[in-house]
Amino acid sequence: MNDYRIPMVEIFETVEGEGTRAGFPTIFVRLFGCNLRCTWCDTKYSYPPAEAENVLTIAEIVSEVSKYRSRHICLTGGEPLLYGDKSLALVEALAALEQVDDLHIETNGAIDLAPFVSRIASPKVRYIMDFKLPDSGEMGQMVMSNLGLLRKQDELKFVIGSDEDFRTAVEVLAKHPTKALPMFSPVWETMPPRKLVELMLQAGLSGVKLNMQLHKIIWDPAMRGV
Repeated sequence: MNDYRIPMVEIFETVEGEGTRAGFPTIFVRLFGCNLRCTWCDTKYSYPPAEAENVLTIAEIVSEVSKYRSRHICLTGGEPLLYGDKSLALVEALAALEQVDDLHIETNGAIDLAPFVSRIASPKVRYIMDFKLPDSGEMGQMVMSNLGLLRKQDELKFVIGSDEDFRTAVEVLAKHPTKALPMFSPVWETMPPRKLVELMLQAGLSGVKLNMQLHKIIWDPAMRGV
C-alpha cells in the first residue's frame, strides 16, 4: 500500500489556523482534488482546472512529513478522503508515525465517513467535518448520516456567510444531535465576526465555539503555504 500514488498540492509546516488546535505548529498535507465547488472556496488551486503539482506515493509523503518536527498533522485538500482505500492507507501510515500526537482530517461532509471511522482505530485520528450551508451552493451534497458518526474528539464546522446560513446551522444541530464540537466560522466578506458573535449570544448557543482563522489574520488571506 505504500506504493499507492496520490495527487498532491503541497506539504508544509506552519501553525494550525483554526479549530481546537489553533496555534499549534502543524504539518499540513494537502491532497489534490475535490468533489464540491463551494462558492467561497479559498483553495481553488486544489482542484481542476488546476493541476496536481505532484503525484507521490504514500511512502514518499510519509518521508516528506518526517522531515518536520511538529507533532500535529492536518490532512486536508481539496477533499483528502476522496481516494477511498488510498486515503485510508495514507491516514493509517501518518498515524503510525511516532512523532505524531494528533492527526486531524479536514473533510467536506460529502464523503461517507463510515468506512473510515470503522476501519481506522488510532486514537490520534480526528475528523473536522465542514458541513456546507446554503451560501456554499453545496448543501444538497451533505451525507447527513455523518453527523451521527462523529465522536467527542471530532469537530463539526459550519462556515456562516449570511443570516440564512446561521439559521440553517442552528436547525441542523437541533435536528441531528452529534457528539462533535460545533464551531461557527464567519465568511469575513459577508458575515462580520462581531455580528456572528451577537447572533450566537442571542440564540443562546453556549455549546458552540466561534472559529476564527488565525492564518488570515497573521498572513495575507490569499497566501499559500501558511
